[in-house]
Amino acid sequence: MSITFSPEQEQIIQVLLATGRFNSVDEVIQTALRLLAEETLSYQGWLEETRTKIDEGIASLESGEGIDGETFVNQLLTQLKQAK
Repeated sequence: MSITFSPEQEQIIQVLLATGRFNSVDEVIQTALRLLAEETLSYQGWLEETRTKIDEGIASLESGEGIDGETFVNQLLTQLKQAK
């Protein structure tokens, strides 16, 4: 596989190599790919958790357990005033 970097990307790689933390371009790329994979997995977990919470919220509202937005905001304002 062949990769072509833009001048900006090459500059970033050179700066990273100059720090001494990385010994080669391959090491920079491997680290970047590992971090990207970790971030992607973390995002997917967050997305699934958020979708679950939304589904639970919708189910709660549909069963009559929720409150309207105005009541919620008023409760928040009251809590903020009490916290001061």
